[in-house]
Amino acid sequence: MPPLSTRFTQLLEIDHPIVQDGMGPYVTDRLAAAVSNAGGLGTVSSPGREAEPSRGERELRSRIAHTASLTDRPFAVNVPVVRDPSGSISEISATYLRAVIAARKAGEPPKVLITSSGFPGELCEDIRDAGLIHLQKVGSTRQAVKAAAAGVDAVIASGYEMGGHIAPHPVHTMVLVPNVADAVDIPVLLSGGARDGRALAAALCLGASGVAMGTRFIATEDIEWHPAYAQAVLAAGEGDDLVTEGPARVLRNRAMERWSAARRDGSPYTAKYRGEKALFHAQRDGDVDEGIVSAGQVASGITELVTVQDLLPAMADEAARLLNRGLEGRPPVR
Repeated sequence: MPPLSTRFTQLLEIDHPIVQDGMGPYVTDRLAAAVSNAGGLGTVSSPGREAEPSRGERELRSRIAHTASLTDRPFAVNVPVVRDPSGSISEISATYLRAVIAARKAGEPPKVLITSSGFPGELCEDIRDAGLIHLQKVGSTRQAVKAAAAGVDAVIASGYEMGGHIAPHPVHTMVLVPNVADAVDIPVLLSGGARDGRALAAALCLGASGVAMGTRFIATEDIEWHPAYAQAVLAAGEGDDLVTEGPARVLRNRAMERWSAARRDGSPYTAKYRGEKALFHAQRDGDVDEGIVSAGQVASGITELVTVQDLLPAMADEAARLLNRGLEGRPPVR
């Protein structure tokens, strides 16, 4: 029997309350399958907001099919929701969302949709009618309440220390998660700062039903990204991250040092890669000096590559031991 059962594991019928957070835009098919096969919830990345819609849809469908060929367990697709100047969901975000909805209506994977960056309010009914389990990523209690009122099944409460896109008004995980857990009656996942069973136990004590991790999964043997990216995470120490415009949390490198200098003295910022190309060049090609290396502050505590198959049960076992010690044998279930 799995050592931890929570409202979230019961909702998804998975073994461990551990989610691979939205990553990308480069592929995470093999990683997603590995996480799901290990008893968690893996997540397929969408091909990016700068993709041409028809090409992006074909690529996303290919990623979903590839992941489905590697696992028979539930997995998710992450779609960042971007809005155009008129306030409507952008064409590329709407394309990805409708592709996932259509696949589920046809009885195909995925079982779960994770939306992030923005909220797909006008499509929430379509998501629900398709039979998708809908997780919304939030950076504030207000956003969590809005999402719960719209009928999402769970929220991912993302603290300011997480990597990648972060909320513009910083609220750290230790404050955000209990606030959100008190405000909504749906499962809450902690995102930001989790890397082991201690963090999972802490998340459950704060009122969450599990954790979502991105940076920890970069430093695994199962990810398709260039090995130099994982090595950059392993080499990072405290203070080796910064928050760029967006805002987004990344690791310091030559490109980001030039950006920091330009911000400081008002000089022009020259970049080898612009936009999402900078992410692709780091993730796909291993240019971790001139590309953008998204990672959270938790990178400073990650020191070795592991396999997903080893990581997930070890985290759950460690969390269960810690919780049982503190609860004197009472079952740690939320």
